[in-house]
Amino acid sequence: MGWQAIVIKAIIGFNYFVLFYFLILNSIYLLLFIISLFAVLKFVKRTFFSDYREIMQSEMTWPISVLVPAHNEEKTIVGTVQSLMMLNYSEYEIIVINDGSTDNTLQNLINAFELRKLDKVYRRSIPTEHVRGVYASLANSNLLVIDKEKGGKADALNAGINLSKYPLFCSVDADSIIEDNALLRVVKPFMEHPNETVASGGIVRIVNGCEVKEGRVVGISLPDKMLPIFQVVEYLRAFLTGRIGWSALRSLIIISGAFGLYKKSEVIEIGGYDHYTDTEDLELVVRLHEHMHQKKKKYRIVFVPDPVCWTEVPSKFKILFRQRNRWHRGLLQTLFRHIHMLFNPRYRVIGLFATPYFFFFEMLGPFVEVLGYIAVILSFIFGILNVEFFLLFLAVAILYGIFLSIAAILLEEFSFRRYPGWQDLSKLIVFGILENFGYRQLLAVFKIKSFWEYIRRRRKWGKMERIGFKEPVTVKATTPTHHHSR
Repeated sequence: MGWQAIVIKAIIGFNYFVLFYFLILNSIYLLLFIISLFAVLKFVKRTFFSDYREIMQSEMTWPISVLVPAHNEEKTIVGTVQSLMMLNYSEYEIIVINDGSTDNTLQNLINAFELRKLDKVYRRSIPTEHVRGVYASLANSNLLVIDKEKGGKADALNAGINLSKYPLFCSVDADSIIEDNALLRVVKPFMEHPNETVASGGIVRIVNGCEVKEGRVVGISLPDKMLPIFQVVEYLRAFLTGRIGWSALRSLIIISGAFGLYKKSEVIEIGGYDHYTDTEDLELVVRLHEHMHQKKKKYRIVFVPDPVCWTEVPSKFKILFRQRNRWHRGLLQTLFRHIHMLFNPRYRVIGLFATPYFFFFEMLGPFVEVLGYIAVILSFIFGILNVEFFLLFLAVAILYGIFLSIAAILLEEFSFRRYPGWQDLSKLIVFGILENFGYRQLLAVFKIKSFWEYIRRRRKWGKMERIGFKEPVTVKATTPTHHHSR
């Protein structure tokens, strides 16, 4: 057999492998969607009758420390804290951790909330970078600001855990806004299963395009730019079909760093957030699973689909690339670090189903997808492109993708209905179709690039540009005003 025949045989063989791979992957997606659909219907039915006022007024409700790590967040930090102050929750404190910002993050906080430096003694349960000072607010007794040397987000959260006084802590990104009832909703699993629940996470939605007034989202609409709209579709799919499904299977390994609630004692037991990965949220949840299995303790890590956290997403490709590069690098770091869990029956569903899925599909999927496109092109060049096969591949790769995106959008429409207008719904459906022609492939290329950086052990965080919320944040008249607008 000549080399040409070998190459042709290899390409044909690979084509069939790709087709088979995509069929399995999309069937898993479909299965997760069906599980999510039932979970959402059950959730909506249950929540409809549930009275959050009872949780609010109950003496049994767990008090919460809300931790906000902030590094160069001068544009949104005051608005974020204002929104946190308006939460409907009986007992909570807000701790902002200024992680060595080089902009006016700390000064803006001092001005807006009349902060004064404290001499505070606290227990360092988890080692962190040096804390330069702790500030308390004269106007708001439940606000604390920690000023520390730069150590990264994980280090900032650990410093927050050290200074927090309540048994549960909630991590919230500084560029995010959580809705008034979000804490009441995310704490519910802790109220229902107090001995078992160790973590719960809520849904993250995109604030670009929404109107924000004094730290509240007052008008919901889709972003004007194309790139953030693609991300709206992507987030809906990831949260409403991915996380709900994994949570129902008791194998949720990601709780978004933008909004997650944890039992402090368990997190301290595993040494807090990890400095050595680029996605400390994912790493923490995987370690919690590992820890609880090792302790042989019955536990729950759950996703609750309605407590909403609004966050700003990149509107430029350059920034999106940095963000996705970091996310995927973090996934690789965590998966390789916990490779002993892969196919390990000791970790039950996590070991036998969740880690293999993330390893073979989330991690290796981008390679198979890009190589699949290359194989199709090579098949064409070598004149061996089987049109029927090509159409089948297209149907699997694209039509299945479109179906899943639209299914997630419709699931959102029938259950939570956050985007009220039919124009928004039509726009989402159009973008659910369009994302399969370029956007998805681009994300696959970003992920391959991050694999390369992982091999080279590069750990660049990458600067994230913040535009700020759509409406100016109004700060007290006696203090300098910080106008942020698009």
